[in-house]
Amino acid sequence: MHIIILSGGVGSRLWPVSRDLDPKPFMKLSDGESFLQKVFVRSASIPSVKSITTVTNKNLFFKTVKEYNDIREKNNILTHSNFIIEPFGRNTAAAIAMASVEIGKAYGTNSTVLVLPSDHLILDQPAFIQVVHQANELAKSGKIVTFGIKPYLPETGYGYIEANGTDVIRFVEKPSLEQAKIYLNSGNFLWNSGMFCFSVETILREMETCCPDILEATVVCLQTSKSRNDSQMRALDIDPTSFAKVPSNSIDYALMEKTTKSAVVPCDIGWSDIGNWGAINDISDLDDNSNMLKGDIVIHDVTNCYIEGSNRVIGAVGLDNIVIVDTPDALLVAHKNSVQDVKNIYSQLKETGNETHKSNRTVERPWGSYTILEEGPGFKIKRIEVTPGASLSLQMHNHRAEHWVVISGQALVINGDDEFMLNFNESTYIPAMSKHRLTNPGDEKLIIIEVQTGAYLGEDDIIRFDDIYGRCANAA
Repeated sequence: MHIIILSGGVGSRLWPVSRDLDPKPFMKLSDGESFLQKVFVRSASIPSVKSITTVTNKNLFFKTVKEYNDIREKNNILTHSNFIIEPFGRNTAAAIAMASVEIGKAYGTNSTVLVLPSDHLILDQPAFIQVVHQANELAKSGKIVTFGIKPYLPETGYGYIEANGTDVIRFVEKPSLEQAKIYLNSGNFLWNSGMFCFSVETILREMETCCPDILEATVVCLQTSKSRNDSQMRALDIDPTSFAKVPSNSIDYALMEKTTKSAVVPCDIGWSDIGNWGAINDISDLDDNSNMLKGDIVIHDVTNCYIEGSNRVIGAVGLDNIVIVDTPDALLVAHKNSVQDVKNIYSQLKETGNETHKSNRTVERPWGSYTILEEGPGFKIKRIEVTPGASLSLQMHNHRAEHWVVISGQALVINGDDEFMLNFNESTYIPAMSKHRLTNPGDEKLIIIEVQTGAYLGEDDIIRFDDIYGRCANAA
């Protein structure tokens, strides 16, 4: 069996923690592991797994690799990792097609594939292994198998599958509350989990019949893409020009609602997609008044609330059934009955170009991270951390100058034609249009304070000339 992990969704209903550059799969749960780490461990623990292919965005690739590396040794995971790196999203049909073609080329078209979203939680691993085995047998008989979750409430946030045993009668869109109650009471409907199992041969044959435009454009795209390999992994950088020609559609619409080869395995595996703050609350440890409190929280006469803070005290008085999530640059206050609508806040922020939809104050990079400490008209102040041995790209900015001050560690700096070392409390000034690079040559973390000044301070004002992480396409 071969695993495809789909890691592309934002999780807009979990704003302000989940954002474009730090989306839901990377959210840490109460045990310190992220959704992405959990699905990686879950995948590696399935018997007879030969490989794990993760489809992710180019801006999240190095963050994904770090998440996997942080969990590999702890769980003794030796399974080979493959990556398909998308320049932008093209929905699940294209992602599954690309990964299936690559698995077929590397391991044969008789290979069985299990597709898992990266942002779901499964609490009953033994039951999960059992239904995977059942799905595997159906896949070997030529079926495209989906996993249907037995509903326990009239949920309006999921699609449904009407089923007769393992036979799929029809797929149903997200229903109204009244319709969801009818589905629940009938006993014939299952939640559509977004997990699938099939052979490469079957999925490619059915895509050729049901959505040939997606499959054909995907094959062309793969032929024009470039790979990078080492002993630990193989990564395929998808060519953006040809990828833009791949039709964007979900696997449900493009294939599952059309194919005659569908089947469903009814599941009771402790599954949840943790799609909103109410679901996060449901898996949290509560106090005697049914509150979940995370951070420096002081309350009086508060019941049934979810309150999460970051770096300041939160005081709450006389509240019931409220969600409060506080981050360094954004605050969410919502009634628990309306947590599905948080996505509307995210959408409004995105439409107006507000940066809080895109990234948190702290942004991870392959070389470390930076945190925005303060910004205003004409200036921005960052705290930059560079891991030992890491190096930023050789770059230039058209519109901003930068001042660097070392506050911990040692920095190797290229500034124009000069190359020199900076130690604690030493600084350098980099004018606009000057090539520069920052490297940490030591064995401890390098921390600098960067003060940017200029008329435009956007992260896209960067021209890369050399980069050890392959980012010389003028990306942020």
